[in-house]
Amino acid sequence: MDSVGVLVWLSIVVTILSKSHADRNVYPSAGVLFVHVLEREYFKGEFPPYPKPGDASNDPITFNTNLMGYPDRPGWLRYIQRTPHSDGVLYGSPTSELVGKPTVIEITAYNRRTFETARHNLIINIMSTEDFPLPYQAEFFIKNMNVEEMLASEVLGDFLGAVKNVWQPERLNAINITSALDRGGRVPLPINDLKEGVYVMVGADVPFSSCLREVETPQNQLRCSQEMEPVISCDKKFRAQFHIDWCKISLVDITKVVPVHREKAEPGTGILPDMGEYKPPSETLESRDYFADFLITLAVPSAVALVLLLILGYSMCCRREGVEKRNMQTPDIQLVHHSSIQKSTKELRSMSKNREISWPLSTLPVFHHVSGEVVPPIHRDNYETTSMPLMQTQTKVAEALNL
Repeated sequence: MDSVGVLVWLSIVVTILSKSHADRNVYPSAGVLFVHVLEREYFKGEFPPYPKPGDASNDPITFNTNLMGYPDRPGWLRYIQRTPHSDGVLYGSPTSELVGKPTVIEITAYNRRTFETARHNLIINIMSTEDFPLPYQAEFFIKNMNVEEMLASEVLGDFLGAVKNVWQPERLNAINITSALDRGGRVPLPINDLKEGVYVMVGADVPFSSCLREVETPQNQLRCSQEMEPVISCDKKFRAQFHIDWCKISLVDITKVVPVHREKAEPGTGILPDMGEYKPPSETLESRDYFADFLITLAVPSAVALVLLLILGYSMCCRREGVEKRNMQTPDIQLVHHSSIQKSTKELRSMSKNREISWPLSTLPVFHHVSGEVVPPIHRDNYETTSMPLMQTQTKVAEALNL
């Protein structure tokens, strides 16, 4: 390899290392929507080239984002990536408490083909803004959009332009964007190109227009309670691209909101009071007598059970009344009635055993179908056939005739 090739190779290595370890600084404003796109093309140069020269690299790449030193992102920052072949997006609305405090986000890219990783830091420097927050805030629910589609700068710009045309403010900012799934919405069925829906909050410096106030009229409130579309005069300015659910619009005038002051607990010095010198327990343990515990846990319940068993045995075995004692305490008339009923029952049972049984017609003499001879009855006087099934006895007679 000549010196020129070595220099080119070293420059490529330095460039790749500088990309993998470079820190990117961004400067969002407090109370204004922050969107940062994690482009796959930016990280492709940090992975080895595709094995076949000339082929376009389309490796699946996913991202993991977290606050430096912590396993997750800050509470105001969200992340979404629909597929490994699409770009990731960080978005959220920073609060005023974070002004002047740099937030370092670690971004790790995973190449799902080669299982290699690349990492760089995103430093978010939150800046303060004038007239923060904007006094009039409106939140729209757009039914035909997903959150990653709404975060695109062109789509978000078109929506803000439509809102500005209806509201006519001097200042208009997007404050926050939230997926409907984060508000408890259901995942749509994969039919008819259904979308998840997205909530978009915007703020302005002028009161709400009459068109936005139309949803608060009694007629439209009644239609919303009946799950019907309200009649909004300016809906046609959004309908071409955005399908807004006007029943879910929220209009907030923060100048009329009564602030709630909560007393914060004053933190202490963080030093425990002096409780004296610590005295550990002695190494030699005193002997303990467990006899009392044994009596309480075993002997006492056993004694109670034994007493109950004796009482039960006495009542069951020693206090039984015999037949003679029972007859002595029973009146004579009841004994006579009982004796007569018992004798009558025995007599009826003996008579039922000796009664004649009328034979069924199927057991009477029959004629042979060929010879015409009379076949004797199948039963005998000394043979009980009433317990045999009729079909079975007829089958035996047919077999005897055939023989």
